[in-house]
Amino acid sequence: MKRYLHGIHVAGHKSTAQMSAVKLPLPDSVVIPMAMHIGAPAKPVVKVGDYVKTGQLIGEPGGFVSAPIYASVSGTVKKIGEMLGSNGRMMQTVEIESDGLDARWEGIQPPKLETMQDFLDAVRASGLVGLGGAGFPTVVKLTVKNLDQIKCVIINGAECEPYITSDTRAMIDYSFDVIAGCRLLQKFLKVPRIVFGIEDNKPECIERYRELVSHEQNMEVMSLKAMYPQGGEKVLIYHVTGEKVPEGKLPLDVGAVVLNCTTISSIARYCRTGLPLVKKCVTVDGSAVKNPMNVLVPIGMRMKDVFEATGGFKEEPKMVLYGGPMMGIAVPDLEQPILKNTNAILAFGEAEATPPEPTACIKCGKCIAHCPLSLMPCEMETAYKKGNIERLMHLKVNLCMECGCCSFICPAHRPLVQTNKLAKAQVMAYKNALKAKAEAEKAKLEAEKQKEAAK
Repeated sequence: MKRYLHGIHVAGHKSTAQMSAVKLPLPDSVVIPMAMHIGAPAKPVVKVGDYVKTGQLIGEPGGFVSAPIYASVSGTVKKIGEMLGSNGRMMQTVEIESDGLDARWEGIQPPKLETMQDFLDAVRASGLVGLGGAGFPTVVKLTVKNLDQIKCVIINGAECEPYITSDTRAMIDYSFDVIAGCRLLQKFLKVPRIVFGIEDNKPECIERYRELVSHEQNMEVMSLKAMYPQGGEKVLIYHVTGEKVPEGKLPLDVGAVVLNCTTISSIARYCRTGLPLVKKCVTVDGSAVKNPMNVLVPIGMRMKDVFEATGGFKEEPKMVLYGGPMMGIAVPDLEQPILKNTNAILAFGEAEATPPEPTACIKCGKCIAHCPLSLMPCEMETAYKKGNIERLMHLKVNLCMECGCCSFICPAHRPLVQTNKLAKAQVMAYKNALKAKAEAEKAKLEAEKQKEAAK
């Protein structure tokens, strides 16, 4: 019997699981950030006053690890400016005033696919990034020099975060695109095995995909235990393949590639239609939301417009999140736009948004027992407070995926995951300082050598 990694059981709150996405009316304007992915921000290729159409390029990739960005509505470029993002950094934005027509750009056409490079070029042109939350440019993940390295592609259908059901709807409502995307991987990347990892609390998805893969070659469905964080990349890889991704290594180093189910369906949709990523299915939920639902909205639509279009709030929200309550990011205001990797926006009232006061650690060890990667959060907290960088590295703080299991299970309500984030930044600063010192010493030695040679 295969051993399962640790985790926690959280209330699902999946009240929208049976709700297909409702297309919301177009907003008066959208604000589209140029940094909606890991890596270099995109560079605007439009100027104020330009008329653009849906699917037209407005931001070109800023490097290899980057992604193009497209207009999500038709209308006039009203402003190219900056705004404070939820990560605390300023980001460049393009604001488009909608003409209400959602007219598609005339240049949209399905890509010609004959070679692997054609396929990779199409994935790059689609603007796709990891749609499960990470935002890593998809083409970078699929650009593999040695295809023999890929032993298994895992389609992540776990969706273990509470409240969020947008991926579930993608699996059910766009199953033909999900399967078509997998066929493209088999054809162009010669993928030998594709596994759909789906939690066992989604029986409709499991049943549907078992029927679908019965007509396919080298595809299978694996029913996974419903637990959090089942959808975490390293956790999912272990439960599907039995392989552990070592510290500092990538999934590919153990023969695995993980793709979110919405991402793979979007690849197929682009290859079928030529329409890049301009709309997102988003779960709108939380205790402060009047009408929880799944909605289809243009990227760049402000949160306030989404909430208003779904019926508003039943109480004043005290916290609004991108994503779920475990790993979601609190936003500074409702002007924040829907991003490429936004799978949910949740609004909570005062009772849910007010954290309990932390008390002293009682050394119960629950944070250790429930950490999926068998880390020691309580020891990391102590090392962080003492500024003991070597101890933090010994405890492998950089392995922490910031899933929040430790904070959730802690009876003393210690902010352990928040401390781990700060500790990782502390380690990074320490390593950067060492690197800078080494480079300075090297430069000094080189200068001395040149001085001696000049004598």
